[in-house]
Amino acid sequence: MIDFPTNLAAVYQRLDHFDPVHYARSRNFIDGGVSYLSPYLSRGFISVPEVYFRLKNRGFSFLELEKFVQELAWREFYTRTWFKLGDGIFQDIRHPQADVLSNRIPASLLKAQTGIQALDLQLAQFPKTGYLHNHIRMYLASLTCNVGHYHWSSPATWMYYHLLDGDLASNALSWQWCAATFSNKPYYANQENINHYTKSVQRNTPLDYSYEELPNLPVPEVLKEEAAFIPQFFKRVSPNLSINTDIPTFVYTHYTLDPQFHAGEQGNRILVLEPSHFDQFPMSPKSIQFILDLAAQIPGIQVYWGEYSDLGIEGIFRDHPINAHFQGIREPYPFLNPDLKGDFPSFFSYWNRLKKFLEKA
Repeated sequence: MIDFPTNLAAVYQRLDHFDPVHYARSRNFIDGGVSYLSPYLSRGFISVPEVYFRLKNRGFSFLELEKFVQELAWREFYTRTWFKLGDGIFQDIRHPQADVLSNRIPASLLKAQTGIQALDLQLAQFPKTGYLHNHIRMYLASLTCNVGHYHWSSPATWMYYHLLDGDLASNALSWQWCAATFSNKPYYANQENINHYTKSVQRNTPLDYSYEELPNLPVPEVLKEEAAFIPQFFKRVSPNLSINTDIPTFVYTHYTLDPQFHAGEQGNRILVLEPSHFDQFPMSPKSIQFILDLAAQIPGIQVYWGEYSDLGIEGIFRDHPINAHFQGIREPYPFLNPDLKGDFPSFFSYWNRLKKFLEKA
């Protein structure tokens, strides 16, 4: 079982042992050479530019890095979309989802009993690990939205709740991409595809059909039982803060936990966890504890469960859609090319311009 250490040195060690060439060849397989860096990128503990240039400094060419960097660019594209649309990313963006029969979630997902053995094995472990391979996430979205005809929003909320790398934009927009509300066609995966990339041999499942047949099938019996996902909330304890008003206050969120943010400078350091946000977008106790453990790597940080506006300060913080309402000194979000401006309606409209910049950098 993969572990996710919270020590910065251990994270850098993971990055420094990552092989982007092996990743490019094997990433779609469930046992492929993925980086396992996503929880740290989602939390802002490390940044996309930091990862890219650390790999470049190891001597990899852009060609060798291209497939991995393209996946990092998807993360940036989703974040840019979040900056642009705000809470609009939680609604169907381009098209209404077609043929929706339920706004709940299949009970078989919660029970890990979809009948697809490769998926059920991962689902059974998911609450314990907080991690799913990206292909498994896509398979689940395809099964739920396009075969089961559930609206994407409730299953996406369930998945985000458990993910250690839960990023609201990456999660919601990936589900929308699969459900064709943020793309031009729904994503389907059949049993043959699942068998290939999970190295399984199962047959006679609800997905054991050709791609021509899948869109026209009735909802499988195993997906008909609906359920409501009920999150468990983390106990929110906020000790009294000690704030020295004579020095600056550096403010962090669970998306901007960079231990190098103004490192070495004198100042108050506060991780703000707003109850109003977590009521709307709940995260599992495991995910919250992971956030707190990462925050503990920042010397002198204090944890504040409360609304930023109630602090009565104007802090210094890194820009992110999560803190759009914060007042204070807003520092730039770390994009691979922060000077790249414009409206990017699709990923490849963004990637094509970013790629030209990176090839020259």
